[in-house]
Amino acid sequence: MKLSELRKSGHTPSLVASFLYFDVSFMIWVILGALGVFITKDFGLSPAQKGFIVGVPILSGSFFRLILGLLTDRIGPKKTAIIGMLVTMVPLVWAWLFGTTLTELYLIGILLGVAGASFAAAIPMASRWYPPHLQGLAMGIAGAGNSGTLFATLFGPRLAEKIGWHNVIGLAIIPLTIVFILYIVMAKDAPLQPSAKKPVGYFTLFKQKDTWYFCLLYSVTFGGFVGLSSFLSIFFVDQYQLSKVSAGDFVTLCVAAGSFFRPVGGSIADRIGGIRLLTFLFIAVALCMFGVSQLPPLPLVTTLLFFGMLFLGMGNGAVFQLIPQRFQAEIGMVTGIVGAAGGIGGFFVPNILGTLKQITGTYTPGFMVYAGIGLAGLVIVLLAKQSWQKAWTSKEVSRQL
Repeated sequence: MKLSELRKSGHTPSLVASFLYFDVSFMIWVILGALGVFITKDFGLSPAQKGFIVGVPILSGSFFRLILGLLTDRIGPKKTAIIGMLVTMVPLVWAWLFGTTLTELYLIGILLGVAGASFAAAIPMASRWYPPHLQGLAMGIAGAGNSGTLFATLFGPRLAEKIGWHNVIGLAIIPLTIVFILYIVMAKDAPLQPSAKKPVGYFTLFKQKDTWYFCLLYSVTFGGFVGLSSFLSIFFVDQYQLSKVSAGDFVTLCVAAGSFFRPVGGSIADRIGGIRLLTFLFIAVALCMFGVSQLPPLPLVTTLLFFGMLFLGMGNGAVFQLIPQRFQAEIGMVTGIVGAAGGIGGFFVPNILGTLKQITGTYTPGFMVYAGIGLAGLVIVLLAKQSWQKAWTSKEVSRQL
């Protein structure tokens, strides 16, 4: 029913283009994490340095999301996405042909953040074509482009064993170029675009509690998803002595759950309300991460991580089902701000795991900390619910709470 309504209500080619753009960009954004066990071996990094190097693109993506979010509201999502893809080609060429020093690697990681910033253009491209009651599904489909992680974790280690990690990053230029051409042909800005505002006007968004609520919620859900996606291959190799390729396969399994259930989370949130869904999801995430902290046998830890990532992916969809209800006019910049918060959360996850592993010699404290962060997300949801019940008065919005 909803899928047929989705086809009638919006512009399917633009929705598909948004997905493809986000998909290939996400693959490139996390490629250092997917190849982390190869890169860290070449440079002889400590556990803390491992967490930091895979977190650099995630953190820089937060900064660039603000820039792309501003551009999206001023020149439209299509032009912004085209600029983003062109810039993304720079670090790929750099890593392919050079990238032989740690300093270069940090700079390449910073520039790879532009790929992560694709969220700030891909989501508004999809959102502006669809009515409020289809936001969860439409944005979930576009946001499912985080499935690009699957290509990085599944094929990256296999190719790196044969041709080296430098050449794997160089190969990423091919799918990016294909998507670049398809996007130009398929994508179309929605006819109703919000009028451009002066950059200083967006600072008013930071004065609103709702902006901070969304930032905190997304830093837990998306931050957990992308942070774990980038670090789990290192975790599986260090803790369970898996081969580099096998570790990539296990990470792919976990990432698939989070990626493909993002639109499911958005769709369920459309039906029962984003707040109700997030309440359940944060409890489930906390329980899963506490189980992982006990470092059980490989089959059990994989199961716990699979469902933990699934719940985080659904949480991503639920958060972005709520945002357009509150910030439709400023969706581009809000997407950039909230996406940036998610990236910051994603930067801290591998750093917490790596640093505490170096200090204590075990991954148990790191995952216990993230279990606590899941419970903190639950508290934020409950506080936000009280605030939104008072402030959100429209029937369409209030039913989501």
